[in-house]
Amino acid sequence: MSLLESCSRIGLLVLITGALSGIGEVTAKYFTSKKAKIVLGARREDKLKALTEEIQKAGGQTTHRVTDVVNQDDSQQFV
Repeated sequence: MSLLESCSRIGLLVLITGALSGIGEVTAKYFTSKKAKIVLGARREDKLKALTEEIQKAGGQTTHRVTDVVNQDDSQQFV
């Protein structure tokens, strides 16, 4: 069994920056489908809330934090 297949058994927590589009969004949805807990990070709070709600409505466990990875304090608080 791969790590991804056992997400729900090991209680995997995944932090994703740049979560609002492209690879970040796809990654969030993929790990949600594997029952991982997700923390989304990006700069736009309105879109973060929308994606968080979308994932939660699909049965995922997620939360979000407004984060700008260029800002060291933001990055540290995100982790």
